[in-house]
Amino acid sequence: MQTSEKFNLAQAVDYSDGSVVSKTITKKDTGTITLFAFDKDQGLSEHSAPFDAMVNVIDGNADIIIDGKSHLLQKGESIIMPANIPHALKAVERFKMLLIMIKGK
Repeated sequence: MQTSEKFNLAQAVDYSDGSVVSKTITKKDTGTITLFAFDKDQGLSEHSAPFDAMVNVIDGNADIIIDGKSHLLQKGESIIMPANIPHALKAVERFKMLLIMIKGK
């Protein structure tokens, strides 16, 4: 992405059949912003991260599991996945999300 130029998040990454597509918007020592597009039934297996991460669903629907609890999110909704707690994601239908992770002490 170019700085100082507007862009549309939903149009900045395309779906790919049977795949997960990611596009880094920015990556700094202080954190990352990444855009994802998930085909239906695709996801990320359970893992944890050392920092809180916020998911904002831009398109579609997703099941975000945090510490074993399911959270169904739809377009326009967000959730914060806490640091060091296992989480996973699955596309209920094709969905796009913005993942924001701010690193801190």
